[in-house]
Amino acid sequence: MKKKFSTLISVLLVLTMIITACSSGTDAPAEEETIKIGWIGSLTGDQAVWGTCESNTVKMLIEEVNESGGILGKKVEGIYYDTKGDAAEAVNATKRLASQDKVVAIIGPNASGQAIAIASVLEEYKVPDISTVATNPKVTVNDDGSVKEFNFRVCFIDPYQGAVAAGYAYDRLGFTKAAVLYDVASDYSQGFTEFFEKTFTEKGGTIVAKEAFKEGDVEFKPQLSRIKDADPEVILMPYYYKEVALSANQARELGIDAVLIGGDGWPSEQLMSMAADAIEGSYIVNHLDFNDPEVKPLQERYNAKYNLPMELNGYMAHDAFLLLKAAIEDAGVADPVKITESLTKVSVEGVTGTIKLSPEDHNPSGKEAAIVRVESADYIFQEKYGVQ
Repeated sequence: MKKKFSTLISVLLVLTMIITACSSGTDAPAEEETIKIGWIGSLTGDQAVWGTCESNTVKMLIEEVNESGGILGKKVEGIYYDTKGDAAEAVNATKRLASQDKVVAIIGPNASGQAIAIASVLEEYKVPDISTVATNPKVTVNDDGSVKEFNFRVCFIDPYQGAVAAGYAYDRLGFTKAAVLYDVASDYSQGFTEFFEKTFTEKGGTIVAKEAFKEGDVEFKPQLSRIKDADPEVILMPYYYKEVALSANQARELGIDAVLIGGDGWPSEQLMSMAADAIEGSYIVNHLDFNDPEVKPLQERYNAKYNLPMELNGYMAHDAFLLLKAAIEDAGVADPVKITESLTKVSVEGVTGTIKLSPEDHNPSGKEAAIVRVESADYIFQEKYGVQ
């Protein structure tokens, strides 16, 4: 009996040692060897041109960082998922990155609807996300005004963008009559519209017409005909390049000669190829001047690697990555919660300006917009312009 009891104790000790060894092995090596960073965005669908540029830029930056020794002396690994431009897909991708892939942070998405949708997942797994061009205020702030702990962004927001567009149209261009054509299904388009109207009317202007469509529509002439009858001097088109191209072309076909104005959903080589003549003389509220000498090195590296022009999203992804790298270094450890705490402590000089996130709303403080005029199928920098 004693022999059996001794044997049982020995077996239990061996099992305990094996379990302990396996447990300690699971807790440390993977995190010690690599720092995993996730990216989500549209690699298919109408926004794929932006998502492809974003993911390419992050891949390039990770390669460059690894060639220089990594972050905290560790190799960086990027994990990328296609959201297909859909909020539900964004939620699923975020869950997978946080629960299965064990990333320390996520970059993207660029669309407000997707960025808003993933907030609860980030909260559940306590993983920070830095959105690139998601400009709706609700991306980082709840309806009650409280900040979403794990949501951050490197872009200015729709109240600012809408106010800049309205202020520039009224103050600089001297327009007093504006019309709006917007996407009723888009958080981005609705937010932009709201703050354009507010600022323009507060300054003394009049919204003479307001028409809506839904993403996926290709026929805009009924709405544009009503806008034409109202005789606006400027038309706000706060949506993405595909619909901009279609609606701008149809506006010119109807004989509408009003100046068109839009925001960061416009800039794309696709827009230039689809509607160069129709948007001649238009104005865009953008995050940077594409022709600024300070952004040329990044453009050249990207062009050399991918043989493609760099879209707006690539610049924003660049600055998001710089900010994340600085936060990881400030935290001193690849821990998502500590990185989250560091994101509002660090400051970086990005290609779109100085990025310093406010603890109150997780938005970059003090960023100015670049007003770009479209001339001869190219973006011509006009001036820096802030809310006045």
